[in-house]
Amino acid sequence: MAEDENEDIQERLKAALWFAIGKMVDEESMRRNRNATPQFIGALTEMVWAQIGQSCALNIPEENVAIDLESFSKHAGRTTVTTDDVLLLARRNQDLHGIIKEFVDEQKAAKVTKGKGRA
Repeated sequence: MAEDENEDIQERLKAALWFAIGKMVDEESMRRNRNATPQFIGALTEMVWAQIGQSCALNIPEENVAIDLESFSKHAGRTTVTTDDVLLLARRNQDLHGIIKEFVDEQKAAKVTKGKGRA
């Protein structure tokens, strides 16, 4: 029974990852006036999923990413992982950190702009 629950959770996580990646790809495609096929989004999702799951290949236990994110969140006194935790996790890979930081900053700016439009 626990194995079925674990598979269900993994399926839901992968679906959430697919949705998030699809949203990012769509936004970037619109910005650059390009098209991305669902197959591309699916392949990108599979690659990201494999990278998350294959952290053992880098001699990092699989659970470390999740444990680190949870630890960062708890240390900050939160029960929810935020983008700050993800940025902290990516701190040792400057290129990845830069890409994530740029995306987060764009999302925050868009949210502020959208909020001002309603006021």
